[in-house]
Amino acid sequence: MKPVSPFLEMDETPRVEVVFDGARLSLPDGANLAAALLAAGVDVFRNTPVSGAPRAPFCMMGACFDCLVEIDGVVRQACMVDVSDGLVVGKPHRAEAQHADL
Repeated sequence: MKPVSPFLEMDETPRVEVVFDGARLSLPDGANLAAALLAAGVDVFRNTPVSGAPRAPFCMMGACFDCLVEIDGVVRQACMVDVSDGLVVGKPHRAEAQHADL
């Protein structure tokens, strides 16, 4: 069951398949990626490289950088990307986070 989200899904919008951190999701085609992921129940987009603290979208307009994700090897702000079919999205900075404990 999906957790309660303040981001409403668009029921009438055509859906496409997107993979986020290995999980297959059906998201509204052309929607804002950050909003679509939040509506799908994703509550952690990345972890900070130093402490590992969870982060998710905050400003939704490209100013805060808390919604960083990795797409095709490039770290981007999810709030500045549109959903498209076959998009593969992952959490960035995994290597740095794994070495933070050293």
